[in-house]
Amino acid sequence: MTERVTISSEGLALAGVLRRADSDRAIVLTGPFTGVKEQVTGLYAERLAAAGFTTLAFDHRGFGQSEGRPQHEDSQGKLADLRAAVSLLAPDYRVALVGICLGGGYAMRAAATDPRVTAVVGIAGAYNSPAWFASRMGLPSYRAALDDMIARYDEFLPAVSATGEAAMPGEEPWSYYSTHTANWTNRVTRGSLHSLMTLDVLGVRPLLPPSLIIHGRKDDYCSPDLTTAMAADQTVWLDTDRHVDLYDGEPHVTRAIEETVSFLS
Repeated sequence: MTERVTISSEGLALAGVLRRADSDRAIVLTGPFTGVKEQVTGLYAERLAAAGFTTLAFDHRGFGQSEGRPQHEDSQGKLADLRAAVSLLAPDYRVALVGICLGGGYAMRAAATDPRVTAVVGIAGAYNSPAWFASRMGLPSYRAALDDMIARYDEFLPAVSATGEAAMPGEEPWSYYSTHTANWTNRVTRGSLHSLMTLDVLGVRPLLPPSLIIHGRKDDYCSPDLTTAMAADQTVWLDTDRHVDLYDGEPHVTRAIEETVSFLS
């Protein structure tokens, strides 16, 4: 049974889709940067529900059909959204978190600090580390980038663009988002980039419940090196060509679903 639900998160109404299965196992999904429930999380929610899990896919604050500051990435707010989503299901279900792309990092952060979460899965995940960014960019360049983001915090830029400046530039993200536009808006604040560049996921590794990571060997948008550094209890490497292969590409999505179902079962 599929129903639309409203999640209350710090006074904000978040729009969600709950797919109920005849099981006490449930999964809360969180997805890519700027993503909405009609995109990646919706696909995974439908497939995991067919495999026997109750699933909840929803729009984080400010995106899709949810309330909040429009098109602004709020790291602490998104973690609060995940706590609220878990609260909708617990204690009636054993709740796991599954995150795709940036949601992989948020799922890890949320699972580390919410003891109601029994397991966590990251798929093509972004396991951000400010220290790693600074070491790659050089500390002066990293701090200069943050300074520019703060100076233009409230400005908007495109979320994706095949050419030119965007939060996620290049043909690959454009190829996905330009064809999956339902309830999705192609813009985001520059302050959102500051939120991403200062989010620490690696530091929560010792606090995780049982964890699985599924990642492509080739991924130009979410680093395989950070995936290795995250050191999940189990890591499955897939022979993908692109990051978005694990959004809707076959056979990769089917393999990710199978590995997730096996792990959570």
